[in-house]
Amino acid sequence: MTTPVRRPAGALALVAAVAGALVAVVLGFLTFGAQATVAPDHVPVAVAAPPGPPQAAAQRLAEHGGGPLDVRVTDPQAARKLLEDKKVYGVLELGSPATVVVSGAVNPAGTQVAQQALTGAAAALGGTPKVETIHPVSLAGRVAPLAASALAWIGALVAGLALTQLAKRSESALGAGARFAQVVAVGVLMTGVLAGFLKLWDSSLPLGWDVLGFLFLAATAFAALQAGLLRLLGLRAMAVLGPLYLVAPAVAGQVPELLNPAYRTLLWSWTPFRFSTEGLRSLLQGVPDAPDVMAGVWVLAGLLAAGLLVALWPSARQEAEAHAAHRVVDVGVH
Repeated sequence: MTTPVRRPAGALALVAAVAGALVAVVLGFLTFGAQATVAPDHVPVAVAAPPGPPQAAAQRLAEHGGGPLDVRVTDPQAARKLLEDKKVYGVLELGSPATVVVSGAVNPAGTQVAQQALTGAAAALGGTPKVETIHPVSLAGRVAPLAASALAWIGALVAGLALTQLAKRSESALGAGARFAQVVAVGVLMTGVLAGFLKLWDSSLPLGWDVLGFLFLAATAFAALQAGLLRLLGLRAMAVLGPLYLVAPAVAGQVPELLNPAYRTLLWSWTPFRFSTEGLRSLLQGVPDAPDVMAGVWVLAGLLAAGLLVALWPSARQEAEAHAAHRVVDVGVH
């Protein structure tokens, strides 16, 4: 038996302090850093104007949009279609008076910036614009999509961690059947929990089969992804899965045009929360044809398939045990 190496308590204390500092650095970059560096950069908006002097004014606005805004000049019908498709965060319709059009189906962070900028632009042209909101949304409706995504992630994470620890303590074999049952059970239970919260927060929010199906897909995708990583890495997977939960409000709650380019590329571009959040936002506001709904379905379905593949793929040990169970043994009795 090897004798444990005794290390000075002071050295252990220093290692622990360094580990804590490194965790703080990582989390600072992932969470508060994203929020502290928020600044508008080519936020897409549209200006609609009829031919003549109003259109010339719209062109001047587009030319002076600069870095903060990316202004598209078009007609009112096309501008509202861009807003429906979430390709712009707000529309300024020039007229008497001018109208700032925003949508409750668009990320609130982008809507706020667009509304402020377009209101200021209209005031610079003279007059106070009126504000029109299509797909009006309550406070709960603005908060619910991101909250549901984060709760689905943390609920699935606790379930996966609990299953791993319970199997370890009871010395039970954690096979494909148990992992699959956990993924399905998490999907069913978390869908019920999230639907209950949505109804509690705002009873007017729709809970049709499209919303419930999307919630179930998100919960099972998260559970499968986590089950796969926990199988590969064990408890070390928590070093990846835990911080991802903290990234949700800081990164997925923003639109990319407000994030520092580094965060936009390294975090926002791939974080699973943004696909579930924006897809659910469109469904809750009655815009099922929005591009982010189908994008969310494809991404979440891909995560579900990949997670199940890793979680359920038989290991070499399981294959050997299966072959042994089906092997015919000759005991010498004839």
